[in-house]
Amino acid sequence: MAKLLQAPPRFLPPEWHIANKTQYATAESQRSSSERLVAESQRLVDEIEKTTQKTQSDVNKKIEQRLDEIKFWKQELDEKLAQVVNETEVLLTFKTRVENALESCKEPLFIAQECLLNRERRVGIDLVHDEVERELIKEVEVLQGVIALLERTLEQADEQIRLNRSARYNLEMDLKDKFMALTIDDYCSSLTNNTPDIQYAQNVVKVEQNSVSPEDWIDFSNVNVEKADKQRNNSLALRALIDRILSQTASDLRKQCEMVNIAFKNRVKETKDAKNKLEVHLAKVMEEIASQEKNIAGLKKAILDKEGPAKVAQTRLETRTHRPNVELCRDKVQYRLISEVHEINNNIQRLKETLAQAEIVLKGLSRRQLSLEEEIQVKQNTLYIDEVLCMQMRESISINNF
Repeated sequence: MAKLLQAPPRFLPPEWHIANKTQYATAESQRSSSERLVAESQRLVDEIEKTTQKTQSDVNKKIEQRLDEIKFWKQELDEKLAQVVNETEVLLTFKTRVENALESCKEPLFIAQECLLNRERRVGIDLVHDEVERELIKEVEVLQGVIALLERTLEQADEQIRLNRSARYNLEMDLKDKFMALTIDDYCSSLTNNTPDIQYAQNVVKVEQNSVSPEDWIDFSNVNVEKADKQRNNSLALRALIDRILSQTASDLRKQCEMVNIAFKNRVKETKDAKNKLEVHLAKVMEEIASQEKNIAGLKKAILDKEGPAKVAQTRLETRTHRPNVELCRDKVQYRLISEVHEINNNIQRLKETLAQAEIVLKGLSRRQLSLEEEIQVKQNTLYIDEVLCMQMRESISINNF
């Protein structure tokens, strides 16, 4: 039992002292190391705090700079958007002017074509390719040319309005993104270490794959601004072109309309003069017909009046043939009676020939009367078409500056 319960080993005093010294040295070393670590930690904490503050300050500064950049481009985009919107509205008013001008051309074109159709109803010699017809045809050509030009101009205006709206859409989308970026960075700028809702976020320390470089960011907005400027300048140029086109076409239409009206006035005057002359000649022919009819009546009476003398002369001749025997003498009376009969017969024949000529002349005069009356009707028809149908219809034409 005594062997089993052995006493713990005994150390010598030197060993005890050495052990204590070792503990002291180890404790002192650890304490010194701890003190150095505490000092180093405090230095590191101070250094990191300064670095963190400096970095955070730099980040805040860069966020402010970024906000200034976004605000600058947002202002640029706002200005361009306002310009594009205003220019589009003005161009829309010019488009309306072109549409109104197109609408205004329909009535003059219809009237010019209607005048040409009406003038096809002229008859006889009056169905002539005169100055009026040439000017009317030219007016139709001018109007059709103006309509075609205005339709092309309207197409250009529609296309430019579409391009303006496309530029506006790009600006608005860019502004929308700028507004979101401004809101986000403004919120980021307002965050402090004591903001209640700050928290850790996972997987944020990275560069997004779809992110762009600052240069690309600037180029994107710059391209939108340049496109807006380009479309605005194109729109300004188109408005100037539209203004010139509307002014020139209105001037051309007024000039041609006046040319047609002048041609109508001259033609109406010419037709009236011809009609008046025809009426004068008709009156003279009518007078001559009356005179010739009177002449024929006189000739017929003269022929009738010769029946008595002829009968007397022939009765005398026939009666003297009954003279008896030697009394049946060829005396001067006999010869004179024979001569008288021949003379009367000859005179009656001359009167009948003259009567035949007079009747031929009368027929000619009657035909001339009908011809003149028909020609006067032709002129009246022409005057009705030109003066009543066409000229009165053209009075409704009003071509002002479009």
